Amino acid sequence: MQYSADVERMCPVTKGAYHGPAPIPEEGAWVQAKQLEDISGYTHGIGWCAPQQGGCKLSLNVKKGIIEEALVETIGCSGMTHSAAMAAEILPKKTILEALNTDLVCDAINVAMRELFLQIVYGRTQTAFSEDGLPIGAGLDDLGKGLRSMVGTTYGTAAKGARYLELAQGYITQLALNENNEIIGFEFVNLGKFMDDVKKGTDANQALEAAKGRYGQWDAPAQTIDPRKE
Repeated sequence: MQYSADVERMCPVTKGAYHGPAPIPEEGAWVQAKQLEDISGYTHGIGWCAPQQGGCKLSLNVKKGIIEEALVETIGCSGMTHSAAMAAEILPKKTILEALNTDLVCDAINVAMRELFLQIVYGRTQTAFSEDGLPIGAGLDDLGKGLRSMVGTTYGTAAKGARYLELAQGYITQLALNENNEIIGFEFVNLGKFMDDVKKGTDANQALEAAKGRYGQWDAPAQTIDPRKE
């Protein structure tokens, strides 16, 4: 340790009481976090790239400073999906400090890691007040049945109005319109359920019909349209 001449000339003054860091809530306990091993929690972070072309939702389950589970969801950029594939391999088993200083290939994923890190170390995780936190595997629960991200894709123009392409329910196949051509409902395919049935050996056409659902005022529409073609 090197000291300047001014500090060298100073006489020592004893430090008073040490109160430690303020306790933060972690998995149902109040913790004075002093080391990485003191940090636990499950939470999410949202990131974006410099041109703001794509975004990432990153979910981590941290136990005693180590990332035990990572869920990487991306949208808006084709290259980011491949970056997410690498990030899913890179993140588990790293400490949260290592992960913060690791190139996760994509700016959006790096920014998500930064935002998520702040939540974790300041005691703002989703499991801050949940005793023992969430088990490893909780990230998959965010995806629901079929293990697919909940994605919403809608489009609209002043000239032709709105088109729903994909919502939380699934891939939109038809929009129901009333007499004023206003959207009053839609038909969708739950792609996760569809693929699960196909993998079980169900005929594709039968699986498709079984995976369809309808939402809204579908019983008596004035007309239905294919949002991708009409």
